[in-house]
Amino acid sequence: MRLLIWGAGAIGGTLGAYLARAGHDVTLVDAAAEHVDAINRNGLRVTGPIDTFGVHLPAFTPQRVTGSWPTIVLATKAHHTAIAVHALTPHLSSDGYVVSAQNGLNELELAEVVGAPRTMGAFVNFGADYLEPGVIHYGGRGAVVVGEIDGSCTSRVTALRSAWSAFDAGAIVTSNIWGYLWSKEAYGAMLFATALTSESIADALAMAVYRPLYITLAREVLAVAAARGINPEPFDGFDPAAYLTTASAGAAEQSLDALVAHNRRSAKSHSGIWRDLAVRKRPTEVDAQLGIVVALGRDAGIATPLTARLVDLIHEIERGTRIQSLDALDALAATSTRAPGAWM
Repeated sequence: MRLLIWGAGAIGGTLGAYLARAGHDVTLVDAAAEHVDAINRNGLRVTGPIDTFGVHLPAFTPQRVTGSWPTIVLATKAHHTAIAVHALTPHLSSDGYVVSAQNGLNELELAEVVGAPRTMGAFVNFGADYLEPGVIHYGGRGAVVVGEIDGSCTSRVTALRSAWSAFDAGAIVTSNIWGYLWSKEAYGAMLFATALTSESIADALAMAVYRPLYITLAREVLAVAAARGINPEPFDGFDPAAYLTTASAGAAEQSLDALVAHNRRSAKSHSGIWRDLAVRKRPTEVDAQLGIVVALGRDAGIATPLTARLVDLIHEIERGTRIQSLDALDALAATSTRAPGAWM
């Protein structure tokens, strides 16, 4: 395939490196000039316990890329979607499409700009980090799913899955991509909660005292999904059915145990959200990922007070008015009418 990957960080860089190594014609675009320069000078290097290799492929900043492509993979942070999609649109061929390999529900925004027929969805849950210019750390495998946003099975989506199998042989096509994306939103709410602390994902999710908090967050997000007619899909230990109020006793705890086990297998111990706050000292994707859930919930008449409070707490850490600690998670818990100890 001939692909343009817009955003060569953790997700885009990992995908691009594997696809280029497999012989696909891959061009990278990234806003970080030092990253682009390093790739053009020394190639793109992948490190980590799963694989270590380097590939040479062309990279450009958005201002310098020219030409058009039949397939553009959007892999920027979710809150950069609006700027990125308008910048990439002139490089999309007349019969081409854009596939979002991002966190969040960015396909909604993509479809508004390039049109629903030219928008494809993707769900990726592997663990990777941008380490330094030209270097990506690939720390853990996770689900890789592609699907048309209208649920149809097309030749282009099967071709994309075939190409992405060079990265992960378990990549699949789904007729329910929105189900995966909304499940990731629910799990993502938990990840944002763990990022309030200095704990690893696995250690934070394993803390029994906070598990009812994680369960409530998932339920709020899944309630909004249900109001929109979405049937959430399970992945990598996250079982959406386990978090419903109708689930059997202990089902959610079993799912959380599976999520802990999944994350302990990964060399990526902390989320990209935590890394944005603690290491890179930059704004997170919280508005684009969870703020939209709060807004869609409001439109549907679904209350999401815990999710809204989580958004506020993340912003406090971004502004430097609150530090990452268990105290921040306790502040989220205080949104509930019961203290954490009373949940047990």
